[in-house]
Amino acid sequence: MQGLALVASGAVAEGMRGLDEVNAAVVGGELTDLVAIGLSSCYLIAACERVRDYDRAVQWCTRLKAFCMKWGFRPLFAVCRTQYATICMWRGTWLEAEEELRAASDELAASRPAMTSDALVRLGELRRRQGRLVEAAELFDQAQPHGLASLGHAELALERGDWRAAAEHAVRYLRHVPTQNRTDRASGLDVLVRALTSAGDSSGARTALAELTNIAALVGTVPLRAAASYAAGFVALGESRPDAARQHLEDAVDLFLQSGAPFEGARARLELARALSALGRVDSAAREAQRARDLLTELKAEVEVVKARKLLESLAAADAGAPRQGRSVDRTAGLTRREVEVLRLVAEGLSNQTIAERLFVSEHTVHRHLANILGKLSVSTRAAAVAQAARRGLLA
Repeated sequence: MQGLALVASGAVAEGMRGLDEVNAAVVGGELTDLVAIGLSSCYLIAACERVRDYDRAVQWCTRLKAFCMKWGFRPLFAVCRTQYATICMWRGTWLEAEEELRAASDELAASRPAMTSDALVRLGELRRRQGRLVEAAELFDQAQPHGLASLGHAELALERGDWRAAAEHAVRYLRHVPTQNRTDRASGLDVLVRALTSAGDSSGARTALAELTNIAALVGTVPLRAAASYAAGFVALGESRPDAARQHLEDAVDLFLQSGAPFEGARARLELARALSALGRVDSAAREAQRARDLLTELKAEVEVVKARKLLESLAAADAGAPRQGRSVDRTAGLTRREVEVLRLVAEGLSNQTIAERLFVSEHTVHRHLANILGKLSVSTRAAAVAQAARRGLLA
């Protein structure tokens, strides 16, 4: 338990050494208490899951499975199966994950009813990834008050576009996780960064991102570094800094690929496509979006497939509307000289307040200019406005 506590605090190397010592004793036959043997293996798997060291977790899941089958520890085996299912979800083997979760849920319902929430919340997460959102919501409700149920509801709120509710669910989760428990906080911070960014709360998103980045640096595992890079790219894109977003999201794609996470990698590719589009690199954006759609189609992640398809359609429309030789096109879209000036400052990643100071006007005036720009370009976000301006050659 000391080893697990150290891992949770971020002292991963020290905590894993302690867990390794205990489990080496188990393998060496030095322990005779069957409950202690089972729990020590379970704690090690839990530690691996917290830091997302899935390769190591698979090895110990196999050992614990053999131990439980030999001695008839069915409830402990069921707990192990829920943890193994998370690994299957991460690696994209969703059918296997469902089989493990259903078997674990049935076993726990029969022998340990109070422990069924762990299997239910993970099955809810699988349903969310599959795009079966109504079922996911029902499972998260059944799993309450499990902490991960709050994060599940936060993700569902993000899908609905209810940024405020998403942030509230994430904060609710984080309120119950001490700051010393760094590995558990990472999951909540990941959702909170995206919710606050989507809501336009750049300051709050940056604060959450800073904590997540520090945790990823402290823990050091590839999946956590990937999550931090993805979050940083999301924030940069929300702040209309497409080139910074591109670099963070390229890192996220590479790290997710390295850690064998097709779903997370595909979502990172979609955000990378948006960043590339904002830079006017429509062909490159389309390639990333196509790769993402292919991965998501293979996984049968229906909601994400729809997002990828819509993005590809918008990129195709943008490419079709791009200036061609011999074609007369209104490059300015009716923007005034001042509106173009404001748009160029937005492309630099400046806030409304900073733009106002730079142009010696009020912040309200900048807000009005931006509203006019969005209307004339027929877009709804600053990032989309910058992307279209780049394609029209207005940012040079």
